[in-house]
Amino acid sequence: MNSVISDAIKYIGVDDMELDLFESQYIIPNGMSYNSYLILDDKVAIMDSVDARKSEEWLEKLSCALGDRTPDYLVVQHMEPDHAGSIAATIEKYPQIKIVASARAVQMMPQFFEDIDFSSRTIAVKEGDTLELGTHTLHFIMAPMVHWPEVMVSYESHDKVVFSADAFGKFGAFACDEEWACEARRYYFNICGKYGAQVQSLLKKLAAYDVKCICPLHGPILSENLGYYISLYNTWSLYEPESEGVFVAYASIHGGTAAAAQKLREMLLAKGEKKVAIADLSRDDMAEAVEDAFKYGKMVVAAASYDGGVFPPMHDFLHHLQIKGYQKRRVGIVENGSWAPVAGRVMRSMLEQMKQIEIVEPMVTINARMKRGDIPQLEALADAMVRE
Repeated sequence: MNSVISDAIKYIGVDDMELDLFESQYIIPNGMSYNSYLILDDKVAIMDSVDARKSEEWLEKLSCALGDRTPDYLVVQHMEPDHAGSIAATIEKYPQIKIVASARAVQMMPQFFEDIDFSSRTIAVKEGDTLELGTHTLHFIMAPMVHWPEVMVSYESHDKVVFSADAFGKFGAFACDEEWACEARRYYFNICGKYGAQVQSLLKKLAAYDVKCICPLHGPILSENLGYYISLYNTWSLYEPESEGVFVAYASIHGGTAAAAQKLREMLLAKGEKKVAIADLSRDDMAEAVEDAFKYGKMVVAAASYDGGVFPPMHDFLHHLQIKGYQKRRVGIVENGSWAPVAGRVMRSMLEQMKQIEIVEPMVTINARMKRGDIPQLEALADAMVRE
């Protein structure tokens, strides 16, 4: 993975291959990177630190990159512990360093580091402020709620580099050479998905700058084909479908609902849908299911009734969609119930709380197991889903 930014800007991030769940909820089969950067000029600036889990390794990389230099500034763009976790260790090693951050970030620092007096250590910056390092100048751009309120990004005008905080990040270690979009999409919708309007605001601000390189706090440095990455971020943050197709998400207890979902998938493909993705919500990665729900313009949810409601994996999935801002989609419903099918009512109620969701009729009801008599209503739903 390319780590060369410019003669003066160095990558000093670290990979975490031991963490099982990012934010204690997201599966990271290829690890996670905590990205940090160093600008060496008349003045020396560190662009963000790393998770405390990796402080020692990071400080060694920092020291090696510094040589006989001493850092003047630590720029903190985001106070989340996976990026700000080594602030205390940095101050301990370089006690004269000044911390540059948004005013909101400065207010938040004592929440994470009770025993440090930040009063004389911090420089609060606002929209449009700059920091002169010599040949290189940092321009600060406020990006509140992408995805915390204190977030800012920095544009370095000499090398035309954007240090983008969590924007344009992805799951996976820096050393992991994999296709960007899949894990960036899963990261975006699960981490930033709720904040599309704020991401749009940031994209509009960045459009005013000549950007040659994007340096996020997770994932690879982006220096080629930037239009591709920015275009995807624009689509995602507008909540527009990225791909044609249908996502079928099912939650089945004893297999009856699963069989109906699989049958519906076959029908959709037979009727001309280019892509029909499917997920077992009881077993598949929830974050990936959320990703696919946003990726496609149409979705079918199929679930068993349970304790007078809906089977919990489906309730959990729809709750995730609610809090991540799911909208602008066509959704079909399949319910199952052996004696009192109510899953459809619950799913409909949850979906109707989301913005611009069209419930596609008919809602299909299966009693325990799919039978020959259920095929016509499944066919009707498939026809309605295919029809725009």
